[in-house]
Amino acid sequence: MNNYFDRFNMIKESNIFLAKRNIIDLIWKSCHIEGINITFSETQRIYNGGNIARLRVDEIQTINNLKHAWNYLLNSLDNTDDINFIKSINSLIGSNLIDRAGEIRIYEVKIGGTNWKPKIPDENRVTENLAAIKENSVSITDEAITKMLYLMKTQFFNDGNKRTSMLLANKILISNGKGILNVPIELDAEFGELLINYYETNNMEKIKKFFYENCLEGISYSL
Repeated sequence: MNNYFDRFNMIKESNIFLAKRNIIDLIWKSCHIEGINITFSETQRIYNGGNIARLRVDEIQTINNLKHAWNYLLNSLDNTDDINFIKSINSLIGSNLIDRAGEIRIYEVKIGGTNWKPKIPDENRVTENLAAIKENSVSITDEAITKMLYLMKTQFFNDGNKRTSMLLANKILISNGKGILNVPIELDAEFGELLINYYETNNMEKIKKFFYENCLEGISYSL
């Protein structure tokens, strides 16, 4: 088992600058995870208020929702990353897209690519488990990745769980100067396979190692 110590130790203001500088890239990569075939320049155009004729309305909405969620995140870095923050992120992610966005899932859902089905979540238990993850983590980075993966598997919301969970991880990282997290475009398929494996086996070690080694960005200061 790996020791997931922090890879980056940045000044918070520098980490915020890094996130803002890369925000369109972060949104672009999130869209690819959701199966939206869009270029970086097209993402930038929509982010800046433009339109792309070939995209569906819901795809454009997804991009704009991610923009609003990221803006909310960057303005909430001093707030606690509790269950209410997570609900607020999902509410923004799912605006005009998701049934009961920001509310706990109360019915069964099917996960594409597997016969595994998540249980109906219990809010108190999820809150307790998130607190336990924080208590047992060896670093901020460990906490961020573990909480993200736990929430993905829990399927706390009706939809948008991956986007919501990754934004939570970024909030934890940025608040503490530990970098930013995203899945490189060329690793989308591997991420999907590892996620299904995690769902089916309940063993997050492989996908946790994947995120730690491939999906963190930051600035290393020279002495």
